[in-house]
Amino acid sequence: MEKFGKSQSVKRFEDVRFLKGAGCYVDDRVPENALYAYFLRSSIAHGHIREVDLRDAREMPGIHHVVTSDDLTAAGLNIFLDATTVKNRDGSAGAVTERSMLASEKVRYIGEPLVMIVAETLDQARDAAEQMSFDIEELPIKLDLESGGEALFSSVPDNCAFDWGLGDEQATDEIFQSAHKIVALEVENNRIITNSMEPRGCWAEMEGERLHLCFSGQGVWGMKTRLVSSFGLDAASVRVTTPDVGGGFGMKAMVYPEYFCVAFAAMQLKCPVRWMADRSESMLGDNGGRDLTSVAELAFNNANKILAYRVKTRCNLGAYNSQFGQPIQTQLFSRVLMGVYDVQATWLHVKGYYTNTVQVDAYRGAGRPEAIYVLERVMDRAARELGVDPWELRRKNFIASDTFPYKTSTGETYDVGNFIKVLDRAEEVADRKGFRDRKYRDAAQGLLRGQGLCYYIESILGDPSEGAKVAFNEDGSLTVFVGTQSNGQGHETVYAQFVSDQTGIPADKIHVVQGDSDHIEQGGGTGGSRSVTVQNSAFLVAVEKMIAAFKPFVAGKMGVEADRVVFDDETFRSPASNLTPNLLEAADWARVDGRLDLLSYEARATLDGRSFPNGAHVAEVVIDPDTGVLAVDRYTVVDDFGNLINPLLVEGQVHGGVAQGIGQAVTERVVYNEDGQLLTASLMDYALPRAEDIPMIAFYSEPVPSKTNLLGMKGCGEAGTVGSLAAVANAVQDALWEYGISQVDMPFTPQRVWELLQSREPAN
Repeated sequence: MEKFGKSQSVKRFEDVRFLKGAGCYVDDRVPENALYAYFLRSSIAHGHIREVDLRDAREMPGIHHVVTSDDLTAAGLNIFLDATTVKNRDGSAGAVTERSMLASEKVRYIGEPLVMIVAETLDQARDAAEQMSFDIEELPIKLDLESGGEALFSSVPDNCAFDWGLGDEQATDEIFQSAHKIVALEVENNRIITNSMEPRGCWAEMEGERLHLCFSGQGVWGMKTRLVSSFGLDAASVRVTTPDVGGGFGMKAMVYPEYFCVAFAAMQLKCPVRWMADRSESMLGDNGGRDLTSVAELAFNNANKILAYRVKTRCNLGAYNSQFGQPIQTQLFSRVLMGVYDVQATWLHVKGYYTNTVQVDAYRGAGRPEAIYVLERVMDRAARELGVDPWELRRKNFIASDTFPYKTSTGETYDVGNFIKVLDRAEEVADRKGFRDRKYRDAAQGLLRGQGLCYYIESILGDPSEGAKVAFNEDGSLTVFVGTQSNGQGHETVYAQFVSDQTGIPADKIHVVQGDSDHIEQGGGTGGSRSVTVQNSAFLVAVEKMIAAFKPFVAGKMGVEADRVVFDDETFRSPASNLTPNLLEAADWARVDGRLDLLSYEARATLDGRSFPNGAHVAEVVIDPDTGVLAVDRYTVVDDFGNLINPLLVEGQVHGGVAQGIGQAVTERVVYNEDGQLLTASLMDYALPRAEDIPMIAFYSEPVPSKTNLLGMKGCGEAGTVGSLAAVANAVQDALWEYGISQVDMPFTPQRVWELLQSREPAN
């Protein structure tokens, strides 16, 4: 196979097996004779568990185990799931909630797991669940984002989990008091359900005395650490694997109660146990995303320069602290609080509340889409109130390209950027000049057209270090072991392509192995758009070690001094020898000579800092005022992702992110009724976007290489979602502004848009 060059678009290798139905997912790898686990879930949103009668269920045919929280505790497990908390403004710690693997004493949301039944068949387990009797004393339900109401936890009587702030509140307020103009806007960010193509699932078995858990996740090492801690096991006695994963989007980065319970059952019964969620079960129990309301304010001088920015947010945590629930809308939101604008006076104030709904955690972008949505919505409103062009208002307030590295008001250091260059390209390729003609043509047909701009920036998150291992095989191939986990991004292709470029080994001879805690000691998993940047940086170190180790060995074969040998990314060469072995040939020599030490290398790399992908999204929507039906008609993206390894895969990531953003903006919304019942618990009720809802998406690259890694790369996995929410919302606002409609909130369903249009008359 031809050697790949840098930035060459290559189709994904793994797609061949996926398209043939040969992918290997969790449910494809279940051991023979595995028992089925089924979870009985609460049908009550809030209540005290008074009595549980499981006697009849335990006696039913095919039942091997019925597990409650008391059983887990009696076995010595630490039954409480980990969760990160933040500090309150007064320095005290945010609220701690004890979330047990199975509900104990109290239920707090519909869908919370109560009991696990293990049976020979799934139907037998379900039948046993029907025989269980629960006496639950119902309590008042809390769904609003305000203090007060029935306390979900006795330790949090007002249901306020934290009161967090970042910035100089007093200095910011003083600037607002003397500002020439203040622009304010309240925006809602609707809750969504991730709905990955493959639901969550797992199975567990004993491999001798070792516990093996296989689950659909975004990294095996976090899961392993928590299994070791919860079960009190030695790390060497636990193995965690993850095969192909059909979508994650942050939701699968966390641990969930079911994984521990299934592992417990396998250990108790000494036989394999499997569990796979159905779609409604996933919608009830998977972490939700977004769900916050913010009031944003900008202070301007008389030249339309932003002087200060402040945001007050109320966010929904659901019934418990999820693994990263508290940091999402606080610490992660703040990473890009001021976006790409040169403003140092900022204040972010966030309060988080518990409600009788499923917990909320990371969803593609995790805090950064929420922050950019708020900022770019109020920037659009400011342009309207100031009577200036929204594109020019942004240009006027951009961080200048000659001021990098730039330290933001919230402590981030942007390494590079040229935002005017990117925006100028977007204005050209989106054909902004032609928008007026398109709008007139639509108006002649009774349709409304609007254009929306969002300029986003994203902060790459996650562990800045990563490990890699490479090993030569007897069949003349190379295996690379990675600490990240593909959820469909194409890691197998991009890693093989990169290692091929660095070593000259044909990409079809490079096999990528992921998702096995036995292969490398540590890995950071996938999340925060970190994977390719950190993993390939680790490969650079591993290849460097490989070349350094091979040089003296190859020099001996060539009959020259080691310092006279060079490696040109394909072969070893020396002006004093006619031999030009490549790495595979050198590995064959080493194997024949018994130099097995030359056949395997392991390395770690740590990035000097985060990279900050950024770019401009331009959306155009067309609205039928008679029906409220909205179509996203045109969509253009110009991104600065730094240097690209495979532009084709990058474009695919952008397309997917934009599609998810359009879904949230136009069709998706979680709805609970007054009893805490999820009304959108199936795909008949929860409106995922369809192919007809997504336009052709034009993607352009305008790279400014990062200086925080040797490769000059910036992550791209979440950027499409970060920029799309505000672009679509601003386009809708643009279309409806002339009707006197100044407040629009996602999702822009036909009913919502139609009701807005009926509430106002066109301005004369």
